Amino acid sequence: MKAYIRGISYYLPERVLTNEELTKQFPEWDVEKVYNKVGVKERHIAAPDETAGDMAEKAARKLFAEYGISPSEIDFVLLCTQSPDYFLPSTACILQHRLGIPTSAGAYDYDLGCSGCIYGMATAKGLIAAGLATNVLLLTAETYTKYLHPSDKSNRSIFGDGAAACLISKEKGFAEIGDFVFGTDGSGAENLMVKSFGARQRNATGIEHTDDDGHVMRDDFLYMNGSAIFNFTLDAVPAMIAELLRRSGLQKADIDYFVFHQANKYMLSTIRKVCGIDKDKFYIDIEHTGNTVSPTILIGLKECLKNGTIQPGMRVMACGFGVGLSYAATLLQFL
Repeated sequence: MKAYIRGISYYLPERVLTNEELTKQFPEWDVEKVYNKVGVKERHIAAPDETAGDMAEKAARKLFAEYGISPSEIDFVLLCTQSPDYFLPSTACILQHRLGIPTSAGAYDYDLGCSGCIYGMATAKGLIAAGLATNVLLLTAETYTKYLHPSDKSNRSIFGDGAAACLISKEKGFAEIGDFVFGTDGSGAENLMVKSFGARQRNATGIEHTDDDGHVMRDDFLYMNGSAIFNFTLDAVPAMIAELLRRSGLQKADIDYFVFHQANKYMLSTIRKVCGIDKDKFYIDIEHTGNTVSPTILIGLKECLKNGTIQPGMRVMACGFGVGLSYAATLLQFL
């Protein structure tokens, strides 16, 4: 059973944090230094009372309006988020009600980050192939900035908040979803983590120390070991690309365009060079969004459709990698 993408939309919060504002807080940096390091000029920040669920709802409503989709068509809701509205219930269940989706629909959250969009596409395709759903609403939403310590200048320069919505359907759309490759290396889990407030460590500890790269690791806020994540990515992504091509019976030259998780400009440029991908076939654009975690790939696909970079007939590879440590890739054939 084939599965298709029928629509993609996204939402970004109103509040914009510019590099100029960041350098006022961190005078040892200059604007160009921030931009040259991560490729971000500004990022959108969720309001204090704005949640991932709120943003996912707004993205879904944009999707419905833009593509003429009725909530009554939806028979499954998947929400990828690591910043749910509540410990329980699943935010997807709340969104089913808020969006007017039938009570006969299934709905659940799944806790993934940078690779979560691809995992969601695979799950949606599986539900359709099994005859369990016809139209799956895939939502990705994150408010990572709420996890950042005010003095964490490195991560504050990288991350932004946002949400995306995608309708994956049994009915023919503008892109067919192809093969997948997945991977997980939980041995690196502590390299990107918020240690406090889960079941293992329920309360804030106030504990902090400095890692080998000079970054402060705080239990109660997001910590990212940038060098470890970078090395993991350089190991995992080239092998993932090769395996997906092997499974699909394709060569790298058969891929017309590559849309990867928008981690940061330096990492993406390095991956592109290591993988031998032509610059004009590789998407990098996080100047005005920052790294929004799970929504980046859908945002990138939407922008490429809007500006005509992706055209009917093109074969596109989409890859996600990061927190978990987790990675995944798929092929999209645009029709």
